[in-house]
Amino acid sequence: MIDLRAFGWNDRFAERFGAIPLEGILPARVAVQQKHRYILYTSVGERPGEIAGRIHYEAHGTEDYPVVGDWVAVRERPGEAMVTIVAVLPRLTRFARKAVGVRAVEQVVAANIDTVFVVNGLDTGTNPRRVERYLVLAAECGARAVIVLNKADLVNNADEMVHGLASIARDIPIIVMSAARDEGVDKLLAFLPYGSTGAMLGPSGVGKSTIINRLLRQNKFKTGEVRAADRKGRHTTSHRELVVLPGGGLLIDTPGMRELQLWGGEESVQEAFDDIDALTGACKFRDCTHAAEPGCAVRAALEEGRLDRARYASFQKLQKELAYQQRLVDKTASLKEKQRAKRLTSQHKRGYRKS
Repeated sequence: MIDLRAFGWNDRFAERFGAIPLEGILPARVAVQQKHRYILYTSVGERPGEIAGRIHYEAHGTEDYPVVGDWVAVRERPGEAMVTIVAVLPRLTRFARKAVGVRAVEQVVAANIDTVFVVNGLDTGTNPRRVERYLVLAAECGARAVIVLNKADLVNNADEMVHGLASIARDIPIIVMSAARDEGVDKLLAFLPYGSTGAMLGPSGVGKSTIINRLLRQNKFKTGEVRAADRKGRHTTSHRELVVLPGGGLLIDTPGMRELQLWGGEESVQEAFDDIDALTGACKFRDCTHAAEPGCAVRAALEEGRLDRARYASFQKLQKELAYQQRLVDKTASLKEKQRAKRLTSQHKRGYRKS
């Protein structure tokens, strides 16, 4: 028997599992998700799994289906290696985004993450605006964020680049490493103690798969060369997978995201931009627009150089993006409610005619 704590099991999940009103079930964690087929970590080893029909029937959207990192309840099939997933335990944290190419639809990418590693390649230079976007996603997830600057072997001014991110990182740890040279791996492992789960986020070409191979001490994940013309990489990871590290931590590899769209509330932006949020709280008027009102702490900080104008512009842009998204969500919810009411009315009329 395998101790489930090796896969991240703890008292909080045990409590949630105990509240499921089903008999003959076992806890398991989703290691690999490929559409509606899964590979699960259980106390008796890895098992393939399928979703019970009840989950399909009760699901309101894709967010109700299991994703990598989820803890689920499974029921064994007599005489088969396959198990059936009958319930999904409530998530402690989740990484979600707006689904690519779909309006106002949430896509949960991974669940129950303790630490989000925001990976950037130093060979292309640090991109503060992109890092800010990922930090907002990490804040919405509810996990601790760590900034990882990889490919230090390809630059000679890594310290200067770290200094350039200082105003963004604030109290967020920054790790400088070279996965190609196996340098800095121990620093990253310090954030992945036994039973804790991390996730690698970042665009293609920054070396996420190489970092994970170094952590695993084997070449499990395929890596690709970066194009010399634009320093961009190909998507070498085609699916998300939860792997157990030799030191006892766990890590989720996420494919590079070509279209990074936010999904969440204003609170996540406020957390990622807590310096600006603190300034807005110091404004004379609670509803200050930071345009022409007297006693505006934000405008004063901009004029005095205490607040970077590019960072403030990024803050405004992300706020507008989330506000626009929320309007789409409200519009979609309203449309669904109208369609539901229309169906109920139609069903009532049919029932009235039959009587």
